[in-house]
Amino acid sequence: MCCDLKKRFLLLYATQKGQAKAIAEEIWQQAGAHGLEADMHCISEMDKYNLETEKDPVVIVISTTGTGDPPDTARKFVKKIQDTTLPPDHFAHLQYGLLGLGDSEYTFFCNGGKTVDQRLQELGAQHFYDTGLADDCVGLELVVDPWIDGLWLALKEAFLLQKEKEGMSSDAVPSSLSAALHVGHELNLSSEVQNLKLEDERARSSDVLTQKPVDIHLAASTRDTEPSLVHSVPPISQSALNIPALPPEYIEVQFQDTHGENPHLSSLISEGTTFEVPVTKAVQLTREDAIKTALLLELDIADTVFDYQPGDAFCVICPNNVNEVEELLHILGLSEKGEYFVCVKVKQGTKKKGAAHPQHIPERSTLKFILTWCLEIRAIPKKAFLRALVERTSDAGEKRRLQELCSRQGASDYTRFIRDSNVCLLDLLRAFPSCKPSLNLLIEHLPKLQARSYSVSSSNLNQPGKLCFVFNIVEFPACPARPVSRKGVCTGWLAELVAPLLHPNKNSLDTKGGSSSTEKISIFARPNNTFHLPADPSVPFMMVGPGTGISPFIGFLQHRQKLREEHADWEFGETWLFFGCRHQDRDYLFKQLRCFLENGTLTHLKVCFSRDSSTAEVAPPKYVQDVIRLYAKEVARVLLKERGYFYICGDKKHMADGVNDAVVDILSMEMEADKLEAMKILAMLREAKRYLQDVWS
Repeated sequence: MCCDLKKRFLLLYATQKGQAKAIAEEIWQQAGAHGLEADMHCISEMDKYNLETEKDPVVIVISTTGTGDPPDTARKFVKKIQDTTLPPDHFAHLQYGLLGLGDSEYTFFCNGGKTVDQRLQELGAQHFYDTGLADDCVGLELVVDPWIDGLWLALKEAFLLQKEKEGMSSDAVPSSLSAALHVGHELNLSSEVQNLKLEDERARSSDVLTQKPVDIHLAASTRDTEPSLVHSVPPISQSALNIPALPPEYIEVQFQDTHGENPHLSSLISEGTTFEVPVTKAVQLTREDAIKTALLLELDIADTVFDYQPGDAFCVICPNNVNEVEELLHILGLSEKGEYFVCVKVKQGTKKKGAAHPQHIPERSTLKFILTWCLEIRAIPKKAFLRALVERTSDAGEKRRLQELCSRQGASDYTRFIRDSNVCLLDLLRAFPSCKPSLNLLIEHLPKLQARSYSVSSSNLNQPGKLCFVFNIVEFPACPARPVSRKGVCTGWLAELVAPLLHPNKNSLDTKGGSSSTEKISIFARPNNTFHLPADPSVPFMMVGPGTGISPFIGFLQHRQKLREEHADWEFGETWLFFGCRHQDRDYLFKQLRCFLENGTLTHLKVCFSRDSSTAEVAPPKYVQDVIRLYAKEVARVLLKERGYFYICGDKKHMADGVNDAVVDILSMEMEADKLEAMKILAMLREAKRYLQDVWS
């Protein structure tokens, strides 16, 4: 009995969008095959575990949200362990291993995991297994899979060492025997560990697929030498495969009648109060021949209590594309059932640990409502989903290829043909026509349809009762793995929604033109606690916002202009704006920036155009980071001498990182310090909330 207890470990997860939970569930499932029992809980369920008295090893899987915060489910836990009155040996008894999830596109990579890891170390806890940091930018599985593979041996060694400690603390072995026993124990421990390694190899190989590889591949001839989504080449096409364990099904769907009403959209949102507001204006900011199409929408919030500051963001609740929903219903063979209400329940007797009704699925709604408003049907399928789809695929060649894509051997193919190609469930079902998943599998494996976040591009002070925002219509061109082009879920829907406002006479029976009815959208606030104007108006600040990254700065400038009008006696610091786009005549989004310059709201406006040709002897700078370097002394003066603020908004990978490098170089040059020292100064500016970013990947 004692031995059985020793094989338990505590498994905690902290998730924002379900990723960390899915990985924890994978660990829980594999634990049994290794003779271990995982006691799994969400880290927020602090009434179900107690780290202060925990004697068994602890495994933590934790994601990162926002610009480096722990997920919402971990906030109470983090607050508790960050109590400064806790002694440095508070967790001296604790052995743990931690897997952090993050995205290196963002500055504070895996900061949620790093925060917890560092604090546990400060409180005396010991690693029994090295911390893993998985990067969603290149594929979480590149770190997650080997980390889980190595976990089992680390856990078993931790149990053996724990057993050894307990043996050493038992009452008095005569000293004459002690050394001999210790040597004997070391040899015994070594052989036990060796046995565990062999046992571990056997457990690992238990999920190896040993069937003979299929000779015929979908849409492939013997001449094909290049792999694709549906076709593999040696060595993978001739390999035995390590595939994940089949996830246990846990959802049951019952069709009812067609009578009743769907729940209100507000019931799908737990983040705050939702407001249904009319779209009163739509303007295309770019020319028709611009590479990207940018729209500005104005919302009427006068009849609501919705409040915001310039720099805040808000979320739009959006549906999936109606044609994609219809196609999915058709493939599932449920076209006739779209308007039927369904009851979703947890399957009795399921083997899934902690199976619960998904919070984002209503207790009762129509099938079409679930597929339209609740499930992210565009989500990139996880390997566990592919594994489940294998069982629903009848063609042998298609089945084998899906097995390859979810296998350890097929990791690079999964990254190339699914992850990097942005392949979704519909793409897979088109490519593998014999795959016919059940509705419950979709509900089990597709994540919640997330509301989309946008920066506010107006000032309530300047335009009371109005809220503006700017966005590019996201385009996903066709590619070999995904032969159908498509638009972004939310931006495509918004563009279609406001088409009557953009083209009032097009396809209209109304001879006067215009739209007879005002379209409404549902929104909720997502306040930003830091990306705001300086509290002291006399403090100077610099703004960097190429493309639609200029959006929040329009709100900044409108707000500053109104303050200048209302408070002529106030002192206002200088303001800089660095803006860039491809072509001056096609996508210079806000040419009225000149007005801010002329009335003194904006002190300096610096623009660049990356695709315009120049006849000048010295070519002008192409990108905002290049322009910033031309004003090195001014940047250093504002940041270092005048304690000003520096704001960046826009694309992270292709712009914000470049701006970051430029600022480091400027600080290094102007301070006559090495690059490392300059990076430390920049880190201090971030810490002081004077170097602020609102970026996306």
